[in-house]
Amino acid sequence: MNIDILKKLGFSDKSAQIYLALLNLGPSSVRKLADFCNLNRGTTYDNLKWLQENNLVSFYNKDSKQIFVVENPDKLYFLVKNREEELTKIEGKLQNMIPELQALYNSGGERPVAKYYERQELKNILEDILETCEKTGEMEYRIYSAEGIRNYLYEDFPTFSDVRVAKNIAVKAIAIGQGGELRGLDERKWLTAENNTPTYIILYPGKTAYISLNAKNEPIGVLIENQGVFQIQKLIFDNLWNKI
Repeated sequence: MNIDILKKLGFSDKSAQIYLALLNLGPSSVRKLADFCNLNRGTTYDNLKWLQENNLVSFYNKDSKQIFVVENPDKLYFLVKNREEELTKIEGKLQNMIPELQALYNSGGERPVAKYYERQELKNILEDILETCEKTGEMEYRIYSAEGIRNYLYEDFPTFSDVRVAKNIAVKAIAIGQGGELRGLDERKWLTAENNTPTYIILYPGKTAYISLNAKNEPIGVLIENQGVFQIQKLIFDNLWNKI
């Protein structure tokens, strides 16, 4: 029998084993139960005590021995009721604690969240750009693009630009090196660089994504969710944009 339900009611593995043994054997001594369950008598007795405290087992004396008897399994419902009452009390205490815990959490400032993406997951970043811009109402994002990475980024979402335009989301792109084309609702400026490292940096509301090639020449992405990082990168981008 699967004892997972019993364990969720507070049973340990051994108390569940002894409880089921009593159901199977009927009235039994500690020795009989210990032998049947392959446990020592001390462990058997300790678990019987827990079962007694929860009104699941009782005992009577016979020939100077304690004989244990399992109560009707309906008594298990009392464990459910007791657990519900306990959780209700905990919920009340938790409601009083949450404001204090929230204050401690907020005092730490906004915590950056970093997510990593393999090649086949890069599409998720593009989808998040569209979703986040629509959700926040900031219908423009910024991007540094570079040769050598563009094809990887859009290979699993080739219609991204069409979807972006359909959603009325604009983009400003600073292209490092040659290439790139206008697709609608976009502005592009070019920046000449002697050493061009294939990297995309995408700035969109509250988030900064970096897509580059790893040591195996495979594209990977890192997405940082942090308003401070986004704002400083946006400031740098806008200043550079105005000077190109």
